[in-house]
Amino acid sequence: MRIGHGYDIHRLVADRPLVLGGVIIPAEKGEAGHSDGDALVHAIIDALLGAAALSDIGTHFPPGDPAYRDIKSTELLAKTMKLVKEAGFSVANVDSTVILEQPMLKPHMQVIRSALARTMNLENSRISVKAKTMEGLNSTGRGDSVEAHAVVLLLKESDNQ
Repeated sequence: MRIGHGYDIHRLVADRPLVLGGVIIPAEKGEAGHSDGDALVHAIIDALLGAAALSDIGTHFPPGDPAYRDIKSTELLAKTMKLVKEAGFSVANVDSTVILEQPMLKPHMQVIRSALARTMNLENSRISVKAKTMEGLNSTGRGDSVEAHAVVLLLKESDNQ
């Protein structure tokens, strides 16, 4: 078994969609980023890569590379899943937390979980997404940014047989 942790933070800006887990969430501001800025998916990617000892998201998908300009982060997640599988691992589960003041994510949680499960080719029961606020503290609490944490458990393929 291997455990990986991922973290991401993105500034929130006007005239960009808020994308979390591959789902566009109705909001006044969205993530600034080279890709679509999906902080949740970026944290999951880093957790996957870390658990498999495959470096980090910036190594595989450099932010300055024009090939990744405005790309859907779920496409990067699908590529990461392939890398993890090629390294001989499968995903046991994902536990993640999005930290965001507004909008409230509760109405969107099941759609986000389902979208992640679909992208990762996993059962919904293997994906957990939670939402928290910073209660007015720091840039996230002021509504200027969104943060995400993710923890994954990988299993060596030979251990699954």
